[in-house]
Amino acid sequence: MDFFTTVLAMIVTLGILVTIHEYGHFWVARRCGIKVLRFSVGFGKPLVRWRDKLDTEYVIAAIPLGGYVSMLDEREGDVPESLKSQAFNRKTVWQRFAVVVAGPLVNLIFPVFVYWALFLSGISAVVPVVGSVKPQSIAEVAGVMPGGEIVAVDGYETQTWDDINLRLAARIGDEAIVPMEVRYESQQTSKSYDLDLRDWQLDLETESPLSSVGLEAYRPKVPVVIGRVEPSGQAELSGLQVGDEVVRVNGVPAGMWEDFVALIQKSAGQELQLEVVRNDDVILLSIIPAEKRWENGEVTGYIGAGVQPVEWPEEMHRVVQYGVFESVEHAVRKTWQMITLTLDSIWKMLEGILSVKNLSGPITIAKVAAASAASGIETFASFLAYLSISLGILNLLPIPMLDGGHLVYYCIEMIRGRPVSEKVQAVGLRLGMAVLFTLMGVAIFNDLMRL
Repeated sequence: MDFFTTVLAMIVTLGILVTIHEYGHFWVARRCGIKVLRFSVGFGKPLVRWRDKLDTEYVIAAIPLGGYVSMLDEREGDVPESLKSQAFNRKTVWQRFAVVVAGPLVNLIFPVFVYWALFLSGISAVVPVVGSVKPQSIAEVAGVMPGGEIVAVDGYETQTWDDINLRLAARIGDEAIVPMEVRYESQQTSKSYDLDLRDWQLDLETESPLSSVGLEAYRPKVPVVIGRVEPSGQAELSGLQVGDEVVRVNGVPAGMWEDFVALIQKSAGQELQLEVVRNDDVILLSIIPAEKRWENGEVTGYIGAGVQPVEWPEEMHRVVQYGVFESVEHAVRKTWQMITLTLDSIWKMLEGILSVKNLSGPITIAKVAAASAASGIETFASFLAYLSISLGILNLLPIPMLDGGHLVYYCIEMIRGRPVSEKVQAVGLRLGMAVLFTLMGVAIFNDLMRL
């Protein structure tokens, strides 16, 4: 994925979410009679600007990493006597509270509309059938057998692998025994298993909750049929062509594609004899996998060939779709699930149950945005909804500089009957900056380590 595509995906993603967030502030400010001076998407030099009939300036700026709504305020400059009633600082504490909370609140409401649209149009998914169970894993100890569809986890119905991963993720660090129901078509019955997560060790950097408990999703068997050959690679130099089926290697059956890949990877620099079927003819070819060195120093074999895709069985496809009103219920439920999961993750990070290595910064966001956009509108929309929830919750944290910090000041003002002093707010601002810059530094460091 090229650099331009990644940057463009990040700009589009942040542009949408920032516009939604700032529009929340803008819309409520207008309803409270506050004069909005500028609505800016991005920081720095304006690239495009225009004004409306109420003399609000709209700006699209050069640095697409945020945005702001500038309002008339006597604390930031002289205000004509005729406009003082429209100044932010002249409004009641309840109105100021409403203006500030509107931004993150819109970020939390927006996903409901996204999920509603997805459920209404139908979400494509793979039926969550267990393909294999890792030896000595949590799932094997519980007695889970391959071949069944996981229909419920922790008492909640599951229709997709995403549902299962989210339900398991919600139990990280809980020291719990989680029930999982699996339906076996061959036996015309469902069976319940207890996953013992009391000593569950999970590294979200390298594995998903699903794979961590020892479950592998069903995948169709993929024969060793060449679907792509890189120019000047070892595969092309040896004579392999698109459509060739490798049936034997060194006189031994080649097995499936994953077996062939494993053999190639451990045979760097070693000559292999391939028996290939091409147009019903059997051809003998010789190939020496090139050495490919990874960042960790490991050397594996590489021949520059890709597999020919296979069709998934029709019964393994599923479309999760609901009617107009039913989609609303499921959208609200999905949004609430993501909100609670995000809050729970933050709390567990503070407790030390989750590592700060899971924090992500702009580089990871850009990469995931590009990958989700390349996967289609459905995947991109889901990522946009999740990121909107994260942005909303982040802004509600009680940290000065963020919306949540201002809301804390307004709550104190409601209780005391007078605003928090400028001196206290100045100290809070410095503390807030220190916290935010520290978190951003950790997140960017994690991004660079992932590269």
